[in-house]
Amino acid sequence: MELRVLRYFLAVAREENITKAAAMLHLTQPTLSRQMMQLEEELGVRLFHRSRYHIVLTDEGMLLRRRAQELVDLADKTAREFAAHETELMGEIAIGAGETRSMTFLSQAIRSFRARWPRVTFRIFSANADDVKERLDMGLLDMGLLAEPVDVGKYAFCRLGEKDRWGVLVRADSPLAELEAAGPQDLEHIPLMFSSRESVQRELANWFGDRWERLQVAATYNLILNAANMVRWGVGAALGFDLNLAFDGLRFLPLSPAMETGTVLVWKKDQALTPAVEAFHRHIKNAC
Repeated sequence: MELRVLRYFLAVAREENITKAAAMLHLTQPTLSRQMMQLEEELGVRLFHRSRYHIVLTDEGMLLRRRAQELVDLADKTAREFAAHETELMGEIAIGAGETRSMTFLSQAIRSFRARWPRVTFRIFSANADDVKERLDMGLLDMGLLAEPVDVGKYAFCRLGEKDRWGVLVRADSPLAELEAAGPQDLEHIPLMFSSRESVQRELANWFGDRWERLQVAATYNLILNAANMVRWGVGAALGFDLNLAFDGLRFLPLSPAMETGTVLVWKKDQALTPAVEAFHRHIKNAC
């Protein structure tokens, strides 16, 4: 498979129409159709369900869309790295980060680094630790800011000093909002939302003890903004970190007994680094 053809495929998948995709790519419709048929023949699968006016990806097409996007992103990242000027530190540093108070440390480190090297830009990918690790292992990210528990055995890492305090986000008109803190007994009969990470759910199971099996699970989530919206509209209460964020109509209650989570900044061991990433690694180690 050629990267050029994968870019064509992604355009077709995005537009859901061969004619529109061909116009965007400055190709003729027959040329693009032929390229897609040749791609299907090369892979030995059907990638599209075709109709007169639009196309829909098959299950195989959905898988290729994900893999093609990863390959194109990696190729683009590599091209940007080699485009850096040899005599001046510049380029892009890609960092994956979960929702944690330790993002303040990372923001301060980026600010002080760019004060010296203003032509270096940062690309931040926000997701939970599992998604960040996946992109880190594929080479799409240079570093990852991960909330524990996480296996750091295959990474070089810097453990950050601040810990995140767990609590529950509830509606201001909920009876729970009148409490100073929430215990397992207070949450047992409340519809709950919490992280989709299995390792985090095991930590929560330990905190809830015997009540874990009796919980009402309304939803799982990976980022707090959408969870807060669901809390506001009565889906349930959301367990997560105290990020010192204000949400209208909501209140954050710490858990009692207290539950805290550490954070690590990780990067792959023994990987070839661009000058910008290598300089930022040194900067981070000094800051840690």
